[in-house]
Amino acid sequence: MDCGLFQGSRTLETLNRSAFAFDARHVDAVILTHAHIDHSGLLPRLVAEGFTGDIWCTEPTAALLEFMLADAGRIQEGDAARRNRRKDRADLPDIEPIYTEQNAMTAWRQTRPIPLEEWFEPVPGFKARLWNAGHILGSASVELQVDGTHILCSGDIGPEHKAFHPDPESPADFDHVICESTYGDRKREDLTIVDRRALLEKEITQALARGGNLIIPVFALERTQELLLDMAALIDAKRIRSVPIFVDSPLANRATSVFAKFADTLEDMNGENIFRNTAFHFVDATAESIRLNSVSGAIILAASGMCEAGRIRHHLKHNLFKREATILFVGFQAEGTLGRVILEGAERVRIWGEDIVVRAQIRHIETYSAHADQDGLLAWMEARRPVGGSLFLGHGEASSIETLRQFAQTRQIASSILVPEIGEAYHLAPAKPAARTRTADPRLQDVIGPDWQNSYADFATKLKRELAQINDTRAREHAVADMRAVLESYKHARAEQSVRRHSRENLPSAIG
Repeated sequence: MDCGLFQGSRTLETLNRSAFAFDARHVDAVILTHAHIDHSGLLPRLVAEGFTGDIWCTEPTAALLEFMLADAGRIQEGDAARRNRRKDRADLPDIEPIYTEQNAMTAWRQTRPIPLEEWFEPVPGFKARLWNAGHILGSASVELQVDGTHILCSGDIGPEHKAFHPDPESPADFDHVICESTYGDRKREDLTIVDRRALLEKEITQALARGGNLIIPVFALERTQELLLDMAALIDAKRIRSVPIFVDSPLANRATSVFAKFADTLEDMNGENIFRNTAFHFVDATAESIRLNSVSGAIILAASGMCEAGRIRHHLKHNLFKREATILFVGFQAEGTLGRVILEGAERVRIWGEDIVVRAQIRHIETYSAHADQDGLLAWMEARRPVGGSLFLGHGEASSIETLRQFAQTRQIASSILVPEIGEAYHLAPAKPAARTRTADPRLQDVIGPDWQNSYADFATKLKRELAQINDTRAREHAVADMRAVLESYKHARAEQSVRRHSRENLPSAIG
């Protein structure tokens, strides 16, 4: 069920290269909830390591994967090549991409579309049905019946008043439910699409009044299309000026074409292609993207949504230092990402090894989330009762999961509520609490959340400035020497630990 990329800090992303806890050649089938890369992004690696079975999903998900996975493969190849060209890596072995574009296309060709609410057998003995999850185009929750055990995996659950899609639905009465917890510790205002457009109108009007660009980091899939839907409505109603709106993301542009293909099935589009508005300019060519560095007074939507890769980093580099520019976040920013660092008020950031002063206006709209908030998640879980075995909570930061767990326990959604750790395994039996069969590796828990590279980037961006504030040249030299001494002390401590460990390993096993 799903096979996604770890996204967040550089340390967390190293797990994408870790060995699978199983032999890919022995996997019979995959059921995919939706096309977001944190759910689908390791499918090409699974295929590269020998998986040849079907990838079951909805038809829109299969259509999106053709572009999403290919783009992911190109990113893996490009990132590896770029890092190998870095001068500070000249004496290190080359980095291999996690997978290639060719692996990605092979994985896409293994997709097998299935309609919602239709029973199918991915492998003998497993019955499954997909239910609308209301999260993004094609998203689904997965109902499973295996050896008398009834299971539901939420996938990602969408909020009420979601553009394009009806509210989530699925049956009730399960033995075990696995639920996401992305916004388990947050409540949002219950705003309609009309209310949301009013907020966007205000942000756009204020940003354009400052005279600079409005830069919006977007997720290529769904968030881009929602923003275009609302901007088109605001332009048509003459509520915002019709300035050029650039969508600088080849992947977002291809995903938009899939939305247009399924326009007849989507709410709010009424079978029309609203993406043809004359204000919209879809940028694919790199040269055209570079030319945007010199524009002013425009709206630029660029991926990735958490500012970890892609063309958005170019636009941040060329706009963050400008007082007249505005950066508007419209999506979740995971711990350890550049987007989270900027949103939390960093005065300086590092982009591709260069220090950038943050002088632009930093704004945030939460109403575009594709995830249900705390109230929405609790309502979804309550509608699935009774849960005769265990309720699993995952797919969220620790604070979100713990807060949601406490509320779920108070409401007695299930008698057994579990928060699994990375690497744990459970046996699921009918009407009984899940039994843990494998414990987690403690080392894996250390990679979650911000890592040393986030701390280093923050330290490095401020170091030169803080040293310059020491007026006495000799005192400044002493400060640098003291920092070097601290690093040397860690080096000596590691060497001593290594000697002691080596000595223990070589002690006689018995005496006498």
